[in-house]
Amino acid sequence: MIRKYIFGEPIETDAVVVQIPAETKKFAEDCIRLEEGGGPCPRVSGTAGGDTEGWVAEGVSAGSRTPAGQAPPAAVFTCRLSDAGRIYGLGENIRGINKRGWIYESNCSDVPNHTEEKRSLYGAHNFLIVDGAAPAARRFGLFIDAGQKVTFDCGYTDRRRLTITVSEGGFTLYVLEGGSLQDIVREFRSIIGRSYIPPKWAFGYGQSRWGYKCADDVRGVVRGHRENGVPLDSVYMDIDYMEGYKDFTVNEERFPDFPAFVEEMREQHIHLVPIIDAGVKIEEGYPVYEEGIENGYFCKNEDGTEFVGGVWPGRVHFPDVLDPEARKWFGNWYRVLLDAGVEGFWNDMNEPALFYAEKHLEEIFEEIKTFDREKLNIGQLLTLQARLMNLAARPEDYRTIWHRYHGKMVRHDRVHNLYGYNMTRAAGEAFARLSPEKRILLFSRSSYIGMHRYGGIWMGDNHSWWSHILMNLQMLPSLNMCGFLYTGADLGGFGSNTTEDMMLRWLELGIFTPLMRNHSAIGTRRQEFYQFGDKESFRNIIGLRYALLPYLYSEFMKAALGGDMMFMPPAFVWPEDETAAQVEDQLMAGESIMIAPVYRQNAEGRYVYLPETMKLYRMRGADDMDAEILPAGHHYVKAALNEVLIFVRADRLVPLAEPAEYVDGVDASKLTLLHYIREEAVYEMYDDDGISRGETMEGHMTEIRADKDGRIRVSGAASPECRLTDV
Repeated sequence: MIRKYIFGEPIETDAVVVQIPAETKKFAEDCIRLEEGGGPCPRVSGTAGGDTEGWVAEGVSAGSRTPAGQAPPAAVFTCRLSDAGRIYGLGENIRGINKRGWIYESNCSDVPNHTEEKRSLYGAHNFLIVDGAAPAARRFGLFIDAGQKVTFDCGYTDRRRLTITVSEGGFTLYVLEGGSLQDIVREFRSIIGRSYIPPKWAFGYGQSRWGYKCADDVRGVVRGHRENGVPLDSVYMDIDYMEGYKDFTVNEERFPDFPAFVEEMREQHIHLVPIIDAGVKIEEGYPVYEEGIENGYFCKNEDGTEFVGGVWPGRVHFPDVLDPEARKWFGNWYRVLLDAGVEGFWNDMNEPALFYAEKHLEEIFEEIKTFDREKLNIGQLLTLQARLMNLAARPEDYRTIWHRYHGKMVRHDRVHNLYGYNMTRAAGEAFARLSPEKRILLFSRSSYIGMHRYGGIWMGDNHSWWSHILMNLQMLPSLNMCGFLYTGADLGGFGSNTTEDMMLRWLELGIFTPLMRNHSAIGTRRQEFYQFGDKESFRNIIGLRYALLPYLYSEFMKAALGGDMMFMPPAFVWPEDETAAQVEDQLMAGESIMIAPVYRQNAEGRYVYLPETMKLYRMRGADDMDAEILPAGHHYVKAALNEVLIFVRADRLVPLAEPAEYVDGVDASKLTLLHYIREEAVYEMYDDDGISRGETMEGHMTEIRADKDGRIRVSGAASPECRLTDV
């Protein structure tokens, strides 16, 4: 059951695509009634009017003043948590799978250091499940559909209470009552629409680095992979490919005859994936700028003039992608690179990142003039330092930006979390017009629920820290809950300096994530695999990814088309197992396998909890493995630096193909089956051409059955030749 409540006058986000009638009773009345019946709804108070009229927000009395620089809350929701209660969801965030014990903010932020004190990252994903609300330890889901900042105090202030604070502005609340955790996720996914599906080649390995400056740099990367026999499908182009960091341009000195270069790479089965940033450079003669000015497509100041900020190109305007006309205009500019043969893009800096707001910068310059350089006292010095250190991403500056949205002028802080979503929506809608038959790769840094229909996300500017391998794993189910299936982290870490063992261990997780990209920052250690000594281990592990593609692509497509999660924590699969609920460093990856990567430096293995008997495959490559059956319970499992641990559930199969140097070369007509067969194992495998839009289950499913005597039967769309592994 889904209940919908409207508070004040919410700004439509288009996150929900199903029409659900709003409740006519006040939320508080429904809440009290449900609580009397043992139901799961939380209590609410607020000042938004409408359904909350007559209620006063907690901590805000009539006539009270809000602290300077903070917007008053529209509503505060609270519910009690049982001692064992858990909170799941909130998409891209730090800390564990269970979010209890910390404060999280949905406030899309350019945050390069993902340390434990952070409260928000690049996305705003306002869906959570409370598993254990007091007094009856009930389970329910909440989606706060709001473009403004939302704060989730998940038992930080009071361990036994969840408190959700929505900042100024209207919003819509959805309460989802269901059975299991998976039921609630499916219910939520059914109202927000189908997840984005990329082309199949985008499941291949991708190499990226901020610092590939010219065509020869890219050629060198491709050569390094091909000469060492390591699979590669894509090379990513960071901001250096542009002319002066201007969107939809290519530096002709560094990339002469760019369409010919794209074709040269395509002949080697390499896809080039350029970056697109949110800021448009202010420059006479630059057509994107001139068209935007002429048609009024940029974000405004309150007085109607164009807002000026600073990012990579220097002074920029931001396309007003919340305006449908401006969104269509900006999306159509992707055709410049599509026409050159490009088939994939990544959108960046779209929170939007703001290095400075020009008006504030001018104020600082005027202030500096008042300082007497010869008599600069310590107070003036500290003031100057603070001003310069706090130029970026000031909330006061964001509140000076205005959008045209649904025919009205709206201040940016009311819709801040919708900006990156709508930038990627601009591209996704354009691709549907410009490439109606063919899927285009698209993923973004910033996002909001709803953007999952147009593109995936990567997990942002992480670091070469061992803790970030675990963080990578723990984000996966939370993002899947919110519809983001095509996702992954910068393998090896974007910032700082990786090590050979860290790179191997991270790859041993990364071979399972749909987006598998090695990316690093300029000035850091080069981390292409061929920079390290143990090239054979890198070759074998990346090759294993390609061997797993029939399984991984199938599990992704079934999750996308069926509204399910691809990655689930043990608590979702074994809800009655209290020990499983405590395990946050193992995941089900699809229906057949559990993964348990090693994420500690110098570790020669790790502890694993198995809720049921499973078969462990230690895999050193697609055809180099050993196996053993482990009973349910706790185990210390050895894992050499070049070994991937794959736990196969009983009566399940995992199809493996022969590795290839690129996705199009993977031959799914001959499959080896990882297995744990007690009676009969069944696997339904999905496959399609990997390019066409309009994907459905019908006509693409193949059933593979194998019994304990080794007999194999295949039926359905394909007829692969199958054999069981002999280990």
